[in-house]
Amino acid sequence: MSSYSELIKNYEKIRAYMREFYVYGFKSRDEYDKKSSRSYDDERRRIESWLGNYMRFVRTPDGKNVFLSIDSRAEKHNPLYKSWKAKSFTDGDITLHFILFDILHTPGIKKTAGELMTEIDNNYLSAFEKPMMFDESTLRKKLKEYCNEGIIISEKQGKNVYYSRAESTDLSSAVDALDYFSEAAPCGVIGSFLLDKVENHDSPFSFKHHYITGTMDSDVLAMLFCAIHSKRKIFAVNIGKHNRAPQNIEVVPLKIYISVQNGRQNLIAFSLKSKHIYSYRLDYLSDIVIGEVYDKYDDLQKTFAQLEKHMWGVNCNFNTRKLEHVEFTVFVRDDEQYIVERLEREKRCGTVEKTDETHYRFYADVFDTSEVIPWIRTFICRITKLNFSDRLIEEQFKNDIRDMYALYGLDGGDEK
Repeated sequence: MSSYSELIKNYEKIRAYMREFYVYGFKSRDEYDKKSSRSYDDERRRIESWLGNYMRFVRTPDGKNVFLSIDSRAEKHNPLYKSWKAKSFTDGDITLHFILFDILHTPGIKKTAGELMTEIDNNYLSAFEKPMMFDESTLRKKLKEYCNEGIIISEKQGKNVYYSRAESTDLSSAVDALDYFSEAAPCGVIGSFLLDKVENHDSPFSFKHHYITGTMDSDVLAMLFCAIHSKRKIFAVNIGKHNRAPQNIEVVPLKIYISVQNGRQNLIAFSLKSKHIYSYRLDYLSDIVIGEVYDKYDDLQKTFAQLEKHMWGVNCNFNTRKLEHVEFTVFVRDDEQYIVERLEREKRCGTVEKTDETHYRFYADVFDTSEVIPWIRTFICRITKLNFSDRLIEEQFKNDIRDMYALYGLDGGDEK
């Protein structure tokens, strides 16, 4: 029988399984051919150990399909964060961790690496017949790691460097803010880790639309934010929408777009190979490596700021498409001011004008008319006039309405 551990060394492996099975679609054991059946069973059981209460299955002619079923209205905390809290460690790592913080148990205790090494040897490992040996080099690497994480503070006094435990932060006054951040903000898993330090906490928030699958892309998102902040290029592996073969890319990240309609996350970036700006789905990116500073970064941002004025969604194929005009007029009664408010609130790069007492016109010049169509459809019963520069899309829009009329037996419209 194969063995498995709930702990993981490489999150990207777990991310790939969860993405294939629980985000993109249901697959049976036999349909997953990227790894062996044994590997599939091990990973499935590992995920089930974290999310067993949310796992369901259906039986189809092709086999048993496992999937996640989560009611965001009932769950106040994102259960997928559990996958980030299962990192593996060696026996030496965990032993050294607890010894180190037992010695530096309060912020007032300060010791050099040599003093720490001596105390570890004399007071913690000397009683063992075959002690787990730590040399000073291993200790210094661990101290450097913890200093980078901000949980250990280094202070130079003369020729010596002293290490002490960082002061604990009182989170009691920020619990509600952390609670909301952890569920609504990008990289909310950070807030979830902080909330683990708070005892007896009950969240006051619940969400009707809660897009939690972006959790698995938190590491990618965090690295992209770092690259944008420091104006650096990145290297990454990308699986395109129409090409499932991984491709190595070298790009300059410019901005992150997150949809409030479906939660999908996209990176807008400048390709150093094609010299064009493209959008990349975050769930298709992996193996991010931050490169050197891009010396023309500010110029790129200025160029993108001008192009962004004509983006409705994430389509930024600026180099092959001309601007397309989109325009429609809606009827609004005197007691329906909320329709006007909604137009103003959701117009994005468009403009709203009042044409008479009961009609309002929306117009915009965009790179891709098809991105605006789903939004325009939500006003379908109020539209009195329509004008697209892309006549093919306009005709398709009208044909869809005619098909809907036919489906409901209205023969072209409501006679009333």
